[in-house]
Amino acid sequence: MTSPMMLSRKGDGIGWMTFNNPARHNAVSMEMWEAAEAILADFTADPAVRVIVINGAGGRAFVSGADISKFESERSSEAGVAAYQAQTARVYDALADCPKPTIAMIQGHCIGGGTALAVCCDMRICEERASFGVPAAKLGLGYPLKGIRRLVDLVGPSFAKEIFFTAKKFTAEDARLMGLVNRVVPTDGLEAFVTDYAATIAGNAPLTVGSVKAIVAEALKDRGQADNAKCDALVAGCFASADYIEGRRAFMEKRPAQFQGR
Repeated sequence: MTSPMMLSRKGDGIGWMTFNNPARHNAVSMEMWEAAEAILADFTADPAVRVIVINGAGGRAFVSGADISKFESERSSEAGVAAYQAQTARVYDALADCPKPTIAMIQGHCIGGGTALAVCCDMRICEERASFGVPAAKLGLGYPLKGIRRLVDLVGPSFAKEIFFTAKKFTAEDARLMGLVNRVVPTDGLEAFVTDYAATIAGNAPLTVGSVKAIVAEALKDRGQADNAKCDALVAGCFASADYIEGRRAFMEKRPAQFQGR
């Protein structure tokens, strides 16, 4: 599924997925969610892509949530709501479960589904004018357990309740204090900062980065539920890799390592 309102490009180990509906502050339709799922699948399968960056076009918004103008055509019936919920859940799951590092580059408004999307990423880097919010309580919408749990895991139960109960917009500094974002940077330096950050990650050993992402996911499970054998195998795989040899040699030779992910 492709859509002119979803853009993708690859280069220097980075896959960029852009929500391209700036006239509506990058509000997302069903067509866009379907295209996003296809783009993420392509990035995940491509070994040349080592980091994924999600952003919004136009500079005024990351993603402002669902396209409310489409509610009557896409979400007015029980079946329509179920189909829409299932499609967004597939995108959120694909992003949250992606084995590669993911970064949300946030300009302007990050509202509703935009906040949910950003929370699925490993890191969130925003500019100083960014704003965040989940207006579900103003629209009568329900949020599923998975989405709320991701937010709770990130900011804790009290801030998660505040975000949902008030349905208000929060500033970039509010988001930083909550732990909702990793970094707040000047507006005119956001893209350069994120590109440099992503390039740094892309240049590191993919097996190490991937293993840490998987092991952190196991560490978040309840005590006794983590797959210790899986974690041990991932660690062993790093030490058995050609990249481990390359990393040691590069360090001794005082040169940048050229990691291949094997």
